[in-house]
Amino acid sequence: MGVSVSVLASGSRGNSAMVQSSSTRILVDAGISCRETFKRLKAAGDDPHQLSAVVITHEHSDHVVGLQVLAKKLNVPIFMTGATHQAWSRAVRDSTGERPEVSRLEFFASGRRFQIGDIEITPFTIPHDAADPVGFTFRCQGVKVGIATDLGYMPPSVCDQLRSCDVLVLESNHDLEMLRGGPYPWSVKQRVMSRVGHLSNEALADFLHKDYDGNATYIVLAHLSEQNNHPELARGAAEKALGGRRTLLHNQVMLAAQSEVMQPIRL
Repeated sequence: MGVSVSVLASGSRGNSAMVQSSSTRILVDAGISCRETFKRLKAAGDDPHQLSAVVITHEHSDHVVGLQVLAKKLNVPIFMTGATHQAWSRAVRDSTGERPEVSRLEFFASGRRFQIGDIEITPFTIPHDAADPVGFTFRCQGVKVGIATDLGYMPPSVCDQLRSCDVLVLESNHDLEMLRGGPYPWSVKQRVMSRVGHLSNEALADFLHKDYDGNATYIVLAHLSEQNNHPELARGAAEKALGGRRTLLHNQVMLAAQSEVMQPIRL
């Protein structure tokens, strides 16, 4: 077995993915319940009890809601930044004010590589309204996987991190016209459209057209809004931006869903 990527859930109601090699299995975010995480891992052909570690992008509930129970049940290392841990522990403390205990907590810092098993991980800062949000690249066996969701725009530093990836999991959160005409309060619309909000179909298409190096075999569109987007709008914008670079071997566009596991990508 080489390297595989599975998106277990992606959207406003919960996010989680798996990157694995033959010997290492890393869960990226725990934004669905522990029970649902187990169910979806099994649906993807994985054994939850074989997880090597969990890495966390940021503390928003749709990325960490299942973390506390998952950490207790599996007793695997949990990796996050110090600021993310502080924000998360404040948010989930119990009625007595006690903060959660994680027996195998590990800290990392944006920009500093670290290793889990045979997978090298590089966290990088992304623009989002969280304490210390990051995206990740994962390298193993000559394969590079990039995950960048929950970001308001694509700064040059993020574009640089995403070069030479074989798989890209990228946010395509909303269609601008759907968001503007949708049911959200104006304050929420402003937050989503801000430079620390979420990436629109149009913004992702601009990146794919102007700054993307064209290297990936698969581009996964993730974190689609159920209220303010439609899968075919997201797909159409991405495919138009990619133009003639889409072939049977390169730049295949896939869609991650909220309610079901995406077919695993194997490289």
